Amino acid sequence: MIKRFIRRVFGLPVLDRLIGTRLIALVELARTGDSEAFGLLYDHYQSSVYRFLFYRTRSTTLAEDLTSETFFRALRSMTNFRWQGKDFGAWLMTIARNLATDHFKAGRTRLELTTEDMGLHDDCTEGPESSVLAGLTNEILLRALKELPDEQRDCLIMRFLQGMSIAETAAVLGRSDGAVKQLQLRGVRNLAKLMPEGIRDQ
Repeated sequence: MIKRFIRRVFGLPVLDRLIGTRLIALVELARTGDSEAFGLLYDHYQSSVYRFLFYRTRSTTLAEDLTSETFFRALRSMTNFRWQGKDFGAWLMTIARNLATDHFKAGRTRLELTTEDMGLHDDCTEGPESSVLAGLTNEILLRALKELPDEQRDCLIMRFLQGMSIAETAAVLGRSDGAVKQLQLRGVRNLAKLMPEGIRDQ
C-alpha cells in the first residue's frame, strides 16, 4: 500500500532509491551480525535467487537446496562482503551461479528431469529480444537454453527471466556492460538457431 502510494505520488525512481537505501542499511546491519537484518535480506532476495537456480537446474528440489546453500554461504561470509562495484543482490547471484556450476561440474546428478511449469517461477521482463522467447513452450525453451554456452545462458536467464539490468548482470558475470550486451546478442541469436523451424519463424 505504501509502495503504491509512493510510486503514484513521487514516481518509480524515488521508490527505487528508498528501497535501495533500506537494503544498504540492512546489509550493513547484517555485516555486524544482526540476524534479523539478514532475515529481511533473505525475504527480499530469496525468490530471485531461487528462480535463477530453477532455470539453471530445471529442478525444484535442487533449486531449493542450492538456494539454501547460497544464503548459508552468504551468512558465513557477511563480514567479508565489500561494496566494490557490486551490490548485495549481484553478490548473491555470483554465489548461486558458482554453486550451480560446481554442481554440474561434479556431475552429482545427471538424471533427466521432467520439465516443471515455469509459470510458477516466471517473472519475465519485456525487452527487444523478448520476442525470441515469446511463444516457446517451456520444454523447448529449457532444452534450448541448456545448449547455449554457460555465459550466454546465464546472461539470458538474468536479463530476460530474472529482469536484471545490464549493469547487474555485468556485476554477476564479472564483465563490462558492453561485453554483456554482446553476450546477450550472441545468446539470443544462438537461441533462435536452436528453435524448431515453425517456432523460429513466428
